[in-house]
Amino acid sequence: MTFILALDFGGTKLAAALSNAGSREWLGYKRCLSPANTNASTDFKIMRSLIKSLLQDRKPAAIGVSFGGPVNATTGTVRLSHHVCGWENIPLQHLLEQEYSVPASIDNDANVAAFGEWRYGAGNGHNSLFYITVSTGVGGGWILNAKPWRGEEGMAGEIGHMVVDPAGPICLCGKRGCVERLASGPYLAQDAREELQGCRGEKIRNLVGGNLELITGKVVSEAAAQGDQLARELLERSAWALGVGIGNVANLINPQRFVLGGSVTKAGERWWQVIRETARKTALPEVNFEIVSAALGDDAPLWGAVALAEDLLQR
Repeated sequence: MTFILALDFGGTKLAAALSNAGSREWLGYKRCLSPANTNASTDFKIMRSLIKSLLQDRKPAAIGVSFGGPVNATTGTVRLSHHVCGWENIPLQHLLEQEYSVPASIDNDANVAAFGEWRYGAGNGHNSLFYITVSTGVGGGWILNAKPWRGEEGMAGEIGHMVVDPAGPICLCGKRGCVERLASGPYLAQDAREELQGCRGEKIRNLVGGNLELITGKVVSEAAAQGDQLARELLERSAWALGVGIGNVANLINPQRFVLGGSVTKAGERWWQVIRETARKTALPEVNFEIVSAALGDDAPLWGAVALAEDLLQR
C-alpha cells in the first residue's frame, strides 16, 4: 500500500492523519491542543509523537503539510507564525524530508484547505474559489483557473488583514480594524472579556462560572444562541467584517464560490445570514458568487495536505 502522511500545524492545535493514496478515509487520525505559551520546538516535538503513534512500523510514501502561517511553498520554509513563537524561517520541508526520508510538500493552511476543498469538497467542479478560514486567525487561499494561486512569495489571500474599519481596534499586525481583529475567535473572546468589565453579558459570564479567562469564541457563540445581547452584537460585528471583506474580494477577483471553514463558522445561522447580506450589499449587483460552508469541516487542511502529497507522487 502507498501511505500518505498528512500534517496540520495550527495556531492552537496539532493534527496528523494517515491514508492510502486515492482513498477518502483515514487509516489513522491523531489530534491534540497545543499547550499554553507553546513554541515551535514544543509543537514539533508533539507532532513527532503524533506521527510516531500513527506510523508505528510503517513508512509513508510522501508527506503533505498544512501550516498556520506564511510559508514559502517553493522552498518549503515557514516564514513565521503569528500565534506561535519560534517559527521564523524554519525549513520545515527539509527537516521532515531529512527525518523521514520521503518527499514532503508544505504550504499555508488556507492555501492547503482551499486545495482540499477544491479537489474533494465544496469546491469540486468549480474553476475558481476563495477559501477562508475563520478560527485562531483569518486567512484565505485561492484556486484560479483550476490551479492554486499563491501570488508573489506565497502571500496572496490575506483577507484577515484587509482593513474594513480604519477606526477600529488595533490588530496584532499593527493596523486598525482588520477582518481578523474583528472576526477571529481569540479576538471575539478578548472583546467579550473587556466588555464584561461592565454589567452586560450575563449569559457569557454564567457559561464560564465567572472566570473570564475561560471565555472563548465558542463560549461567545453559545451565549449568543441563548439570547445574550452582547454576544450577539460581537458575533454580528464579526460577520459584518467578514462580509465586507468578501464583498470587496468578489468585486476585485470575481470567484465562483467563497468556501468558509474554521471554528468560528459554527457560530450559528444568524452569523451566516449577516455575512451573506453584508457581502451582497458590498459587492456590485452584477457580481455573482456563492458563500458556502466547507464540506470537509475541520479536516479541510488535512485533506489538502493529502492532495499535496498525492501530487508529489505523480511527478
